[in-house]
Amino acid sequence: MIANLISNWRDHVIFSANGPQPFVLVENERIKSVLVGLEPGQKLPPHPAPDGVYQFLEGTGWMMVDDERLRVQPGAVVVVPDGAKRGIEAETRLAFIGVRVP
Repeated sequence: MIANLISNWRDHVIFSANGPQPFVLVENERIKSVLVGLEPGQKLPPHPAPDGVYQFLEGTGWMMVDDERLRVQPGAVVVVPDGAKRGIEAETRLAFIGVRVP
């Protein structure tokens, strides 16, 4: 695999009135990572998934993990265990990187 430098994530994040349009950073049999932009009020509905790590880059909102509601802002990192339901709600324009092991 060849290294891929993204010197400015803002050049690749997609904010769309039609909902999330994830930009795939890497996807193979071992890992998947996406850069996601949400407009205010947009949501990713709660869904179960494998172990995941979410790094919030811009904006404010909420991340739901099972029955827990976590406030997120730039710099926040949320680690979610395998099988836990997770969802995200944007209060303001929100950008994050999600990484999971398929």
